[in-house]
Parts: sequence; structure tokens; C-alpha cells
Amino acid sequence: MPGFNFDNYQRNNFLASKGYPIPKATSTGTTIVGCRFDGGVVIAADTRATEGDIVADKNCEKLHRISPTIWCAGAGTAADCEFVTQLMSSTLELHALSTGRKPRVVTCLTLLKQHLFKYQGHVGAYLIVAGVDPTGPRLFSIHAHGSTDVGYYLSLGSGSMAAMAVLETKWKQSLTKDEAMSLCAEAIEAGIWNDLGSGSNVDMCVMEVDKPAVLYRNYRTPNERSIKEKSYKFARGTTAVLKEKIRPVVDAVQFDIFEETIIRDSDKMEIDS
Repeated sequence: MPGFNFDNYQRNNFLASKGYPIPKATSTGTTIVGCRFDGGVVIAADTRATEGDIVADKNCEKLHRISPTIWCAGAGTAADCEFVTQLMSSTLELHALSTGRKPRVVTCLTLLKQHLFKYQGHVGAYLIVAGVDPTGPRLFSIHAHGSTDVGYYLSLGSGSMAAMAVLETKWKQSLTKDEAMSLCAEAIEAGIWNDLGSGSNVDMCVMEVDKPAVLYRNYRTPNERSIKEKSYKFARGTTAVLKEKIRPVVDAVQFDIFEETIIRDSDKMEIDS
């Protein structure tokens, strides 16, 4: 019968009654967006990489090159995003060489969602794929389970709600390139300020028809460290030394060295008897 299946819900309740922890949703800890404009498409991302509650990298790259005219922004597990996009890059290059045609964005989308669906979400890559091809500018999103979406503007990651609020408020038809870049940067900054899993700087990539893609590394840096008002360096001798004692960690022991030559039976020269 068609409809919803609640077997997993009943299973989880049974496991919880036996003392097993209930599976929890994993936060992706990122803000990525994409936006189309007249003649091209823009994608942008923040640069904070987290490991639980720890900021592992303040300026990581979340924009991945798949082909000269196709790029993607990744959220989720950093290693999965990196290696899935590398796999798609080589696969798409071989496909282009085989067919003798430039790769299309929808081809990349199909390869990605087939690969991710095969692993049923265990490969944690949430991607916004964008690019230009003979059919024009294209913008898609792919979730880790293989589901896809298409639109004029998209957002993914833990800061996607804050970013989508900006996109839905300020997006309009027939955006110019500069307006699209400003809109995407503002959407990423909304994720940076309102989501703890997003932070640091704004990276951006612009793809236009009949032009090579341009990557703007650290397009905006809203979290630059300011100069401290007061220096906390103290001159030597500021703190008084009340007592000083030097103790060797290992006691020096003198050994007598003897030379000894050992001749083994196997080292003797064989002599005819």
C-alpha cells in the first residue's frame, strides 16, 4: 500500500525503551547559497569548519571546482564533499572527452545524485551545483540522500534559514551581476551572524556565459581581528623570582668502553683438507 511507513519510528521507540540512545540529526554547520542573474550564476559560502563545538579551521574552502565552467558549494562532512567533488570532476572530464562536447550542469547533477543515493545518506555531502553550459546558466541543489532541487536562488546548511530570509526578501527578476554578488554576500553574512556553525569570511564564485569562472577568495572579511587597545606584553623582571633551583633530569653516569672482536664459525675461511 502506498503512503508513509512508520516501522523505523516503532523500532526507535523500542530501542529507546531498552536504554539505547535515539538517533539524532546531524547539523551540517555551514552556510552556502546560490543565485542566478542575467547571463550567469553566483555561488557563495562561509569559511568556518567545525568539529562539534570546536572551530577546526577559520578559513577553509567550501567552493569546489568540477570543471572550468561548473563549480559547487559543499556543506556537511568536509572530507565527503572534497572527495565526491573530485570524483565528479574526473568523471565529467572523461565524459566530455568521450562525447567530444563540453560538460553540462545537468549531467553533473545526475552523476552526483546517483552516487549519493547509492549510499543512502551515509556520504554526508550537501551540495549547490552551479555553472554555465550551451543551454545557459543553471543552478541546482543536492542533498545527501540524493534528492535534488532547482531554482533561481538556493541555500543549504545550518545557516540556510537566515540566508534564505535575505534571499527571499531581496531577490528580484533580472538581477545584474553586481546585484547578485551583493545579495549572495549579504545572505552568507546573515548565516555568519545568526548561526554558530558558520563564520569567518565570505568566498564567492561567479560563472558567466562564454567567460571562465572567477573565484573570489575572501570576497568579504567581516571578522577581521582588530588591534588590541592595550598591550599585554610585560618586560623581563616584572614578576619577582622568589626562589630558584636547578635539578638535572638525568644523572650523568660514566661508562668504560671496551673493544672486543668476535669471530663466528660462519666467518671462517673454508680450507680444502
